[in-house]
Amino acid sequence: QVQLVESGGGLVQPGGSLKLSCAASGFALTNYGAGWFRQTPDKEREGISTSNSGDGKTYYADSVKGRFTISRDYAKNAVYLQMNDLKPDDTGVYYCAAAFPTRIYGSTWYRATEYEYWGQGTQVTVSS
Repeated sequence: QVQLVESGGGLVQPGGSLKLSCAASGFALTNYGAGWFRQTPDKEREGISTSNSGDGKTYYADSVKGRFTISRDYAKNAVYLQMNDLKPDDTGVYYCAAAFPTRIYGSTWYRATEYEYWGQGTQVTVSS
């Protein structure tokens, strides 16, 4: 059974840090592009960052460049998102997703429709 399970969300003060984890099972995440999306009640699901196994490229939304870092542990079949200098606008439910690597490139990585598998999400709240 294909599954992605996120963890690491929580409540943090502005300027703080969190590290999200996503563990894959039932398939080899190694062979897929792996990304993080964020959703809030008033917005569509937004692409935050993706790491593409096919060409080794990583992508970030402009709003998180320099603050967030995506990484992968191929041995653990996992992907992570280190989030630093968090801001209230970073609040939302964060989803891990996997896509066929040929679907991921500069003009598509942020589109939720390009991704095959999704986790259940983890809540991140940035508030004082």
